[in-house]
Amino acid sequence: MTNTVRYGLVGSGMMGVEHIHNLAITPGAVVTALADPTESSLGWAKNALGADADGVQTFSSSAELAASGLCDAVIVASPNYTHRDVLAPLFDAGLHILCEKPLATKIDDARWIVERAAQSPGIFWTAMEYRYMPPAAEFIRQVHDGRTGKLQMLSIREHRFPFLPKVGDWNRFAENTGGTMVEKCCHFFDLMRLITQSEAVRVYCSGAMDVNHLDENYEGRRPDIIDNSYTTVDFANGVRAMLDLSMFADGAENQEEITAVGDKARLDCLIPEGSLIYSPRVGFRQPKVVERTVIEVDEAALKAGSHHGSTYYEHQKFFAAVCGEGKVEVTAHDGLMAVAIGTAAEISAREKRVVEMSELGF
Repeated sequence: MTNTVRYGLVGSGMMGVEHIHNLAITPGAVVTALADPTESSLGWAKNALGADADGVQTFSSSAELAASGLCDAVIVASPNYTHRDVLAPLFDAGLHILCEKPLATKIDDARWIVERAAQSPGIFWTAMEYRYMPPAAEFIRQVHDGRTGKLQMLSIREHRFPFLPKVGDWNRFAENTGGTMVEKCCHFFDLMRLITQSEAVRVYCSGAMDVNHLDENYEGRRPDIIDNSYTTVDFANGVRAMLDLSMFADGAENQEEITAVGDKARLDCLIPEGSLIYSPRVGFRQPKVVERTVIEVDEAALKAGSHHGSTYYEHQKFFAAVCGEGKVEVTAHDGLMAVAIGTAAEISAREKRVVEMSELGF
């Protein structure tokens, strides 16, 4: 018999709606409550719930939702800068929590969340769904299994569309997002840590706002978010990693490209194409022996969101952990470290210098 888990959502904008679509195809998941101070966002969530919306109660705050007793688990998909305040009553209520990335916009707030998560009887999971894109998950498995040999170089490219409009235009300002290198790129810094199985030592980022949002004005304020960058991260085990970000390359065939190079081979992952390309070393002027495979993704998972099916697979694992049938795979500490590397990159881009992670207390 499938367990039943009652879910609440705090934040019912675009990502909240994606979570609703994925909960709808997660056996045993039932949405019972929504919290959002914006009526239009609540309306989007109710539309996503369809006929099931009639049985869902709505609240204006996470505190009201936590006090309702309607939920076993809560998904936090509110704006980045709200996470600490939103999480406090959820921790107090001992609820299971899936918190969207980035964990927080400031390192001190992320550290506070780590401390509270450790004290809570509920599980805490940082939503880093890029780990769960099936091609990326298989790529990671093969690297960890040694298919490339000893990993030495890791590169990630995301060439994508600009930031989308959000309620109140909150994502146009670094004070609300943590900056692009925290808001967007925490995904990739998380992947770097996971793939290298090591911790960052130093970060150098060259980035700026060169194309997007230049003509936007919000009550006299202009956006201040990076739209392109190169970031190099040195890891403690000697692996070098690099992120190439462009947020004005929406015409690219593949939005994400990940490459691992070891002493025996190179492995590439292309998304959304879904290809893994294995290229072993063959010696100078010898014939190439390249293998290409395509990793399939469940069609229902693809249709339920815009993250190549990953939100669905993430939810299956979170649900299992809530039911005591699986472990937490992305901890609050993982969320903290992704924020820390992103913060180092923001400082580096702004001050045009290398940032040692020790400067930030790591």
